[in-house]
Amino acid sequence: MTDDFDVIVVGGGPGGSTAASLIALDGHRVLLLEKETFPRYQIGESLLPSTVHGICAMLGVRDEILRAGFTPKRGGTFKWGANPEPWTFSFALSRRMAGPTSYALQVERTRFDTILLQNAVRLGVDVRQEHRVTGVLRDGDGRVCGVRYVDPEGTAREATAGFVVDASGSGSRLHDEVGGKREYSPFFRNLALFGYFENGRRMPPPNSGNILCVAFDSGWFWYIPLSETLTSVGAVVRREAADRVQGDPEAALAALIDECPLIKSYLSGAKRSSSKPYDELRVRKDYSYDRTALWSPGLVLVGDAACFIDPVFSSGVHLSTYSAMLAARSVNSVLAGTLDEERCFREFEDRYRHEFALFRDFLVAFYQTHTDEESYFWQARKVAEHRGAAAEAFVDLVGGVVSGDFSGMARAMAEASTRTDDIGDVTGMHEVGVISEVMAESAQLQLRGMLGEAMGDEPPMFPGGLVPSGDGRRWREPGLAV
Repeated sequence: MTDDFDVIVVGGGPGGSTAASLIALDGHRVLLLEKETFPRYQIGESLLPSTVHGICAMLGVRDEILRAGFTPKRGGTFKWGANPEPWTFSFALSRRMAGPTSYALQVERTRFDTILLQNAVRLGVDVRQEHRVTGVLRDGDGRVCGVRYVDPEGTAREATAGFVVDASGSGSRLHDEVGGKREYSPFFRNLALFGYFENGRRMPPPNSGNILCVAFDSGWFWYIPLSETLTSVGAVVRREAADRVQGDPEAALAALIDECPLIKSYLSGAKRSSSKPYDELRVRKDYSYDRTALWSPGLVLVGDAACFIDPVFSSGVHLSTYSAMLAARSVNSVLAGTLDEERCFREFEDRYRHEFALFRDFLVAFYQTHTDEESYFWQARKVAEHRGAAAEAFVDLVGGVVSGDFSGMARAMAEASTRTDDIGDVTGMHEVGVISEVMAESAQLQLRGMLGEAMGDEPPMFPGGLVPSGDGRRWREPGLAV
């Protein structure tokens, strides 16, 4: 029982939905196989502006996401480093995110991921849930040419395709098929214990939607306001403190909260959620890793199937969707016959590793908690090779817009917003809804701007490299017409 497609995507999370949608938009037949049934729970709830205003706009789904009622996130607040007082950064400090794009969202992944997957269906992707992929198919030359999977009735099936995109997460069954090996970070050997609370405190406006990160002796806490009443709270502890989270997780989390006075004060009067899927305490461990190989002929890894880094800057969904966009460009270019596979996927890997390294290298410096925020800003400027002010370099890096792929984001949104009355700051969901309506009228302008309207003038990121096409869905040689 075999089906034939142009591309098969394994996994229906943000990475899988992004890759499948962008490939379908380029006119290809795409099969997406997801082992679970959506909506389903997932961690990784704090988004970056690059995802909301860049990737989601490319997918044509940003306006729907802005109307979904998620909490606006203007920046982040940290009690971290030598400064005894919490300090705050704002995305508005960045010229690349100034104005209407100077915010992200805190999302419930059950809803956010479902919106992306349903959008893929609208774009023509054949989405099959409760279909578990068990392995790959190879042709006589050893090239991956499809997958084996099991349908909901337990029937073994096969599907063939020119490319397979593995977006099935950290538990991927396929990642070893590209060769190489997964390497766990010796530096970020941490564990996370997390749960959800009702009626926790909020920071004063305009920062009430910020993520709050608080360092303490055993590690650090995240505190993410998902709605007016629901908060995601997690303790990240060092590997040597692993015995703290063994046994009774309720007692362990309570003890860790007691150790962190600021988080304890924010949770005074709060109670653990009793509503599914937020009524459980969960543990994640050994979650920072990289791979020595990210692709092989016919198969490419994106998102957590490839690599993952410590979540202090909420980079998980960003890296997943960004790598999926890069993979989609490579697949589309090869299927169009405009560029060869080796060239396209070398560009994919170079850009993906560069973005991953930005967060990894800066995080190493950020974990030096004996210094202050000014030193962190200068480290960000150094790591990102940023030419602007140190604080702006920090905001660009943690906002996910250091890459040239999103360099025109602010300009496009600003141009669109000048066509209407002043829309004000994003201080609540009413303003987000207004922005959504305004921007829907000029989506094509935004998309051109976000991806660099004058692509013919954009230099390659690496010597001898490629640049994106005008619509952002393929690679092309620099200097050629868009």
